Amino acid sequence: MQSLTEFAEAKLAEMDDASLRRRVVDSDRDGEGGLWITRGGRRLLSFSCNDYLNLAHDPRVKAAAVAATERYGVGAAASRLVTGNHPLYTALEQKLAALKGTEAACVFGSGYLANAGIIPTFVGPKDLVVVDELAHACIWAGAKLSGATLRIFRHNDVDHAAQVLATYRPRHGRALLVTDGVFSMDGDLAPLPALASLCEQHDTWLMTDDAHGIGVLAQGRGSSFAFGDKPLVPLQMGTLSKAVGGYGGYLCASQAVIDLVKTRARTLIYSTGLPPATVAGAIASLDIIQGDPDLCALPVAKARRFTALLNLPAAESPIVPIVLGGAEVTLQAQRLLEDEGLLVTAIRPPTVPAGTARLRVTFTARTPNAEIERLADLIRDRVLPLNGVERPE
Repeated sequence: MQSLTEFAEAKLAEMDDASLRRRVVDSDRDGEGGLWITRGGRRLLSFSCNDYLNLAHDPRVKAAAVAATERYGVGAAASRLVTGNHPLYTALEQKLAALKGTEAACVFGSGYLANAGIIPTFVGPKDLVVVDELAHACIWAGAKLSGATLRIFRHNDVDHAAQVLATYRPRHGRALLVTDGVFSMDGDLAPLPALASLCEQHDTWLMTDDAHGIGVLAQGRGSSFAFGDKPLVPLQMGTLSKAVGGYGGYLCASQAVIDLVKTRARTLIYSTGLPPATVAGAIASLDIIQGDPDLCALPVAKARRFTALLNLPAAESPIVPIVLGGAEVTLQAQRLLEDEGLLVTAIRPPTVPAGTARLRVTFTARTPNAEIERLADLIRDRVLPLNGVERPE
């Protein structure tokens, strides 16, 4: 039998040949709002972080985390249902519920744990899960763990979603439609008004992953409010690790739904609680988000400055993809930009579909406008010609 090491070496060689191997690189973010990253002794301006509001290095957030560590210690010491539910959790969940316009909230150890626990709580083997084809990996994980019948609809294609529901909904007891609110690799928004109406017609619950919407859309309230003042989504999931600047995941919903999650979600029940510092930092970040809508608007405004410079469709979020196609040419583009002092990470399959490798450009509230203009010039004049992509005029 092939040894475990031989198997791993063969798989790594295959990935090397296809330019698909990944390597973990030390990245030292400095205290200047986390804008700069030191890698291999080189200082690079980051266009790759999800810390959209630069709150991970905000003095107010750090002070709250330090104070919580002094008061409550470094770790939670147990799962939340044992003794790990330190008093800060209540304050954080109340703030999340208020921001999202729901009765209650539940905080998980991470966004991945949230989706892997929430979906199986509400659907099982006799039920149906309908998922956008470009949904995040943790949505697929939760759907598969549930044992429900899984059906896919084409990306943001409401008509196709309607066809899927019309065909399969009558065959199942309960049904759940799950999508990203903001798609992490494309930066576009889900058509939530149309999806909400569709779900109502087919007696289907709607759930969104708002990891990349909270803090930056609709005065910080996220994608569920991007189309009006009333939330369209009964199951609003998201993370605390992007614009909130820390770590963790959450679900905002009705009180009964949250009570059920806290009783049944295995990834909550069997995971140690978040460290007090992490929870306290998130509370401080949410206070900033709720009190400073102008700050929340900056990442999308910066992204739109960039798309205007390249004559691209206006950005809908802080994420702008530059699709180059091949993995090797995309890595070449990443190296070219690193030589210019800019970090723009190449995203390759299987994170994105084959043939759509890309530079994933992200913008933060503090990204300098002059550097946005320089990056646009470099992409127009030097990156796009690498692959024969037509230069925007």
